[in-house]
This record gives sequence, structure tokens and C-alpha cells, in this order.
Amino acid sequence: MVMKNVLLVGAGGFAGSVARYLVALAVPFSGTGFPFATFAVNLLGSFLIGFISELALSTTLLSPEARLLLTTGFCGGFTTFSTAMYETGGLMRDGEALYASLYVAGSLAGGLACLFSGTLLAKLWQ
Repeated sequence: MVMKNVLLVGAGGFAGSVARYLVALAVPFSGTGFPFATFAVNLLGSFLIGFISELALSTTLLSPEARLLLTTGFCGGFTTFSTAMYETGGLMRDGEALYASLYVAGSLAGGLACLFSGTLLAKLWQ
């Protein structure tokens, strides 16, 4: 059972990490230094984990294994706190304190808003 769960998390994490990389390739560099790709990935991941968790907890649409694959695995691999902090540090180092502050505040507020939006959408969808 434990090995099965490890493989589910690993497979989901692989898919999420690849998806994050593809988003980074697809989102053009803005020239402002603001990390739009990571920002978008973290907001989308927050929405997805809210949506998936609500479906898994309040319906029978997702098994515990599917929830593990999609939340811990995919969303865990897709979103990235460490990259967000690295990019925030880079903005600070480059003298972009305003962008750094907006990035952190926007990530937290936007992430929570997306989480709750995903949860609400899942409730409405049921």
C-alpha cells in the first residue's frame, strides 16, 4: 500500500513538474522582471487543489488514490514555493522592492482567492 502511494505521488509529481516547465516555456518573459509564469502556476495550482480536494472530500467522484495522485502529486509538483521565494529574492537583489512586495502579497491573496474559488466551483458543480 505504501509503495503504491509513493508511486502515485511520484507519477503525479512528475506530470506536475513537466506541466510547470511547459507553462514557463509558454509564458513570454515580460521584460519587467516580474515572474509571471511562477505566479500563474501557483494561482492555478491553488485553484486546482481547492477544486480537487472539495470533489474528493464531498463526493465519490475521486478515490483516495486519485486525490493523492492529483493533490500531493500533481499539484505538489506543479506549484512551487521555493521558486517563488528565489524569484522574490532576485527582485529584492535587483532593487525591485515594489515588484517583490506585489509578488508576495499577490501570491498569498491570489492563492487563497483561487483556492476558495476552486472549492466553490466544485460545490456548485456537484
